[in-house]
This record gives sequence, C-alpha cells and structure tokens, in this order.
Amino acid sequence: MPRQVDHDQRRRQIAEAVWRLATRGGLEDVTLRQVAAEAGVSARLLQYYFGTRDELLLGALEILNDDAEQRARERLAKLGEAPGMHAIVRGVLFELLPLDEERRSRHLVYAAYFVRFLTDPALAKVAQGAPRALENLVTGLLVQGQQSGQVPLNINAAAEAAFLVAGAEGMQSSVLLRQRSAEDAIAMIDHQLARIFTTTNSA
Repeated sequence: MPRQVDHDQRRRQIAEAVWRLATRGGLEDVTLRQVAAEAGVSARLLQYYFGTRDELLLGALEILNDDAEQRARERLAKLGEAPGMHAIVRGVLFELLPLDEERRSRHLVYAAYFVRFLTDPALAKVAQGAPRALENLVTGLLVQGQQSGQVPLNINAAAEAAFLVAGAEGMQSSVLLRQRSAEDAIAMIDHQLARIFTTTNSA
C-alpha cells in the first residue's frame, strides 16, 4: 500500500511540472526532457510513469481535473450542512472562474491546453464532455430548487443552466487577462442568479 502511495505522489510530481511549464510558456514545444528536468526526475522514470509525450499530457490533464474536482468539493463543503440551492449553484459556477491563485493557476493550465484540445483527438475527447456535464449538474440543482420552492416553476432549468455555465466559462479569459476583475465576474454571476432565484426561500 505505501508503495502505491509513492507512485501516486511521483505521478503528481511529474504532472505538476507539466502544469508549471504550461503556465510559463504553453505546451506546444514542451518535450519529455524539459518535463523531466522541471520535475527533477530522469527521462526514463518519466516514461515509466506516463509513456509517450501525448500520454504524459493526457495524464497530467486527468490529474488536474481530479484535483479540481476535489478542491471544488472541499469549497462546497464549507458552505455548511444545509446550504440553499442558490449558494450551491453559485459555488459550482465560481469553480469556473480564476478567483484565487489556485484557480487562476489551474485555468492558466487549461488555457495552455486549448490549442491541443483543437488538434489532439484524445485530449479533445476529455474536453468535449466537460461543459455538458456541468450543464447537467446545474440543471439538476435548479430542478431541485424548483422542487423545494427556491426557483420559480416557470424557469427553464436546462436553458438557464446552459447560459450560466457558458457565461462563467466565457469570463475566464477576461479575468485571466485582467480585462475584468474577479469582483466584476462575481457581480455578473450574482446578477444572473438573482434573476433565477427570485423566491423568498432562495438563501
């Protein structure tokens, strides 16, 4: 068992090296040798854990996604034992925005992967399902809000979820480029949620 934990830690060490290189200069020209040097391991050990360059990029992305999901769960857990649906949806949408250093670094890595998403079928497959999965999650939360009286029944949950997710994702680049402040992005999300959560039980 301890041996497996060591393997996981080593894979994460290498993945974090990929992330650092991605945020500094993108991924188009990154080599296995550069990643090995950044991670402080031999190229042979890197290939043992991940194989080819493409497999390394895919593996590092999968670890990043797992890490993001875990951090999101931790932040949502801090909302308390029985948060209202408004707070839960708000928390989910905030995970799509670079609101602190951890999320900013993560979204910079995602930005570096973007060109690869367009040209690499394996990476594209990982990326393509993410927005729909988020839309389905937010749709389900809004439906629960309708069932509990926190969201009006005449709201189209699926349409609103698609709009909210697309809006939050659309603000990622402008916040990363500091064209828009994190506070402005939060205010825009809150404005849209106030339009949806119009009942007195939406806290």
